[in-house]
Amino acid sequence: MQLSHFSWNLGGLALPLGVAFLTVPHLIENLGQERFGLLALAWGLIGYAGSLDLGLGRALTQMVARMRGDGKLSSIPDVLTTAGRITLVTGLIGGGLIGIAALMGGQAWIRTQSTSASEIQSSMVLLAIALPAQAMSATYRGLNEAFMNFKGISLLRAGLGVVNFAGPYAVSIFTIQLPWLVATLVVSRLMALLIFRHLAIQCLKYAPETRGPAVYSASIAKSLFAFGGWVTVSSIVSPILVQADRFVIAATISAAAVSVYVVPYELVVQSLVLVGAVSSVMFPSLSQMVQEKPSEWKPYFFKWLIRVACMMAVVCSALAFLLPLILPLWIKNNIQPESILVGQVLCLGVFANALGSMFYALLHARGRSDLTAKLHLVEAPFFLISLFYFIDEIGIVGVAWTWVARMIIDLFSLIYFSRKLFFVDDGWFNI
Repeated sequence: MQLSHFSWNLGGLALPLGVAFLTVPHLIENLGQERFGLLALAWGLIGYAGSLDLGLGRALTQMVARMRGDGKLSSIPDVLTTAGRITLVTGLIGGGLIGIAALMGGQAWIRTQSTSASEIQSSMVLLAIALPAQAMSATYRGLNEAFMNFKGISLLRAGLGVVNFAGPYAVSIFTIQLPWLVATLVVSRLMALLIFRHLAIQCLKYAPETRGPAVYSASIAKSLFAFGGWVTVSSIVSPILVQADRFVIAATISAAAVSVYVVPYELVVQSLVLVGAVSSVMFPSLSQMVQEKPSEWKPYFFKWLIRVACMMAVVCSALAFLLPLILPLWIKNNIQPESILVGQVLCLGVFANALGSMFYALLHARGRSDLTAKLHLVEAPFFLISLFYFIDEIGIVGVAWTWVARMIIDLFSLIYFSRKLFFVDDGWFNI
């Protein structure tokens, strides 16, 4: 793993955090707890839209990385075209479903007091437009990662992340109408799609063997789904697991209560940008190493696992200790006392999630996306039932503990799968 790749990736993920740190307190002050909670739901829905690529972005990264390792470059344009057409269709279907839900009164599922139903409905229609763009962007990003173009995608990701917070903040100076706030998210996703596509095409131009007409291939689609089919399941179920907490809070308590949970959640969970910077660079390298240097991937993986574990242990411990100082200083008069406890509880889950993401990348690099998908399928019903139970019994803190429990179960399950499949026979990782 080149340090420059990691640095670009980290910078692309970290810059938006600085913008969020500056703008979120003002957003809460300008919008109020309820409208900020609704904006947080919009962020969550757009984040979920990335799953509409059906896992083909991840599958494309793995397939193209292996093709580069084998020197089989001529079929890469066909892989991109095939994955792109599929994600366009699935993105349009997903956007259509959100649009239909809006027109059929889906906004009634969210408890609000001062925000009109028509505002929420218009915002949902706008988000439906963004979903296909977000889905296709995931596919083009996958090709860039396979070609190690982390500088390009990091710059774009940084710009997109900045607009994600700065756009609504700029609009909130003039109006607090929800559709105008959401419109900034939609426009930025459409622009990002065009840039991601341009960067992907540029990657192909640098490899002469990839030049020429590209066609949709049923055989490539089948190969993508052989890996991506199970990633599809994970990509659909996993974001539900990640985003369900805020939607359950909105449906059972109120949109305003979402802010109490989301503010500490985003502050704590964003520390995972450090892990994301490692795992997204490690994944194509690991996939290629498995193909080219099968005797070297294990020490490579463990080197980065130990580094991530040490780094996140320090970060999560510091966050848990400093949250009582950071949150009141950051949010000032808009902070809710319950938010501090929520954030401290979530620190434990973030550490477990950091380690789990490394084993998740390992299983996918080794082509075992089926295991992570089956794990998510088993977890989903128990997690959702637990959310409704503990929010009723303990409130928002119960939601945090439920999330932490899932992260811990996820980690130990991934360790078990990895140990059983890849490490027992040769003495690695015998715990």
